[in-house]
Amino acid sequence: MIKYLGSKRTLVPVLGDVAASIGARTAVDLFTGTTRVAQEFKRRGVTVTATDIATYSAVLSDCYIATDAAAIDLDELDDVLARLAALPPRAGYFTETFCVQSRFFHPKNGARVDAVRDALEAEYRDSPLYPILLTSLLLGADRVDSTTGVQMAYLKQWAPRASNDLELRRPELLVGSGRTLLGDATETVDLLEPVDLMYLDPPYNQHRYFTNYHIWETLVRWDEPEAYGVARKRIDARDEASKSVFNSKREMAPAFADLLRRARAEVVVVSYNDESWITADEMMTALRDAGHADVRMLAFDSKRYVGAQIGIFSPAGKKVGEVKRLRNLEYVFVAGPTEKVDAAISTASSTRPPVPG
Repeated sequence: MIKYLGSKRTLVPVLGDVAASIGARTAVDLFTGTTRVAQEFKRRGVTVTATDIATYSAVLSDCYIATDAAAIDLDELDDVLARLAALPPRAGYFTETFCVQSRFFHPKNGARVDAVRDALEAEYRDSPLYPILLTSLLLGADRVDSTTGVQMAYLKQWAPRASNDLELRRPELLVGSGRTLLGDATETVDLLEPVDLMYLDPPYNQHRYFTNYHIWETLVRWDEPEAYGVARKRIDARDEASKSVFNSKREMAPAFADLLRRARAEVVVVSYNDESWITADEMMTALRDAGHADVRMLAFDSKRYVGAQIGIFSPAGKKVGEVKRLRNLEYVFVAGPTEKVDAAISTASSTRPPVPG
């Protein structure tokens, strides 16, 4: 998967076991991001709805969640990927914006992105292979970028991986059914049917995914927006419509409490951490106020995201500060009927021992 701030890679086995332990047949991943957790639910045989406000998340979901691997001709898919990989490079908007005006990618890879993306739009826009092919391109670009993991800045010196040639690999598709719902969680939550399990991993602070991953948003939309600043962010990043209530310290807690009250699921699971605006006690209270009979929490020691391992950089890529902590506590809150919570907590504790305390 793509490098992603807040990725739940280390918690995925825990969350998958929680779904299995409560016998979930249906689930919603409400802030799906890269769809990593939604994929694990689907892998466990759960019918999943993945929803997010990011357009790139919708494409990832269309690839991994909404696509049934059993319905795809893999030989045909491999043939198309090989043909796209053989296209001659052709520099266009992507190369000019993200390789010349900025240095997120080597121009040789930018020109290949331009060529492949143009071909996808012209030849495969209405094909069931489209989200799979676009996901392959997105993942390929991520493997040759020159960032710390977010796109607010690029490295002053090229990352070693940036000199590699872009590759188009077949995404690891999953058998089973699911669907994608693109939109703001505060609105889509009311469009969802009741489910056995709803998983929520909301933004933790003021940093917006729309700007942290603006290149992926542009790569997926392919709309050639006006760009600004050293990082060449989309001009609509300045619009109020691209800002989330969950990135406001004043608004986040009441908005999330309201969301929990509207979440129609027998069991609600929330992941959060100790760097966030809502404390563990406040989260427990919000889940109880949402009407759940039993609410419990586990805490897991975790390494912070990759950018925190190397320091703080300015938009120009210059190191301007040191990170004071390299680890944090990841919280998993489970709310629902006592027998379901018992099963989930027991399973989660055995999957990954919690922090003593």
